[in-house]
Amino acid sequence: MRTAIRVTVWNEYRHELNSEAVRQIYPNGIHNALAKPLRDNGFDVRTATLDEPEHGLTDDVLNSTDVLIWWGHMAHQEVDDAIVAKVVERVLHGMGLIVLHSGHFSKVFKRLMGTSCDLKWRESGENERLWVVSPSHPIVDGIGEFVELEHEEMYGEHFDIPTPDEVVFVSWFKGGEVFRSGCTFRRGRGKIFYFRPGHETHPTYHHEQIQRVIVNAVRWANPRCGPIPVYGNAQPLET
Repeated sequence: MRTAIRVTVWNEYRHELNSEAVRQIYPNGIHNALAKPLRDNGFDVRTATLDEPEHGLTDDVLNSTDVLIWWGHMAHQEVDDAIVAKVVERVLHGMGLIVLHSGHFSKVFKRLMGTSCDLKWRESGENERLWVVSPSHPIVDGIGEFVELEHEEMYGEHFDIPTPDEVVFVSWFKGGEVFRSGCTFRRGRGKIFYFRPGHETHPTYHHEQIQRVIVNAVRWANPRCGPIPVYGNAQPLET
């Protein structure tokens, strides 16, 4: 009987190869920094990157993934549309999806949201305070009133997304902006969590509370047993 949640962590893995500053923070890639705390919590974790065949997201990989974590930034347009379509289809059929930071501009997230997903941004390394605004939500289990990050990239409203099912975090930045930094959505049978922190030039994914949020989000997004909808022409149940 399978018990471990099967997680695939997807990362472009471009910044780490092209920038010494990023490589100093994430010497084994952002994907492996994300994977370690997940493995430490008992999940069955694999990683995939952009330059692998089929971006590492073969049918076998996607069909054996319960929750997919997505980090992308500089190469959104290089993701093959056929792979995007497969990921979206898997989400609609129940696979959980966690989209991190600049993954808001990924083809996958934009297709599932149906909007531009645009926002304000500023790279100035200012502090970010992520306020928990849904304290009973399982994604914030073990998190206090807020998470404090000393240095992060600013994202500001308006964030052009559909109205979330739930807003879990709202961020405040030193420059005065606010942002809906933790949002949940349901698409088909799948659950989606967008989580804002994680600019590549800051050690955000080494932060214990950020790791805890992602671990909690995987548990939340894990598919649950339930009826599978049947579509198309249907015969009457009553005669």
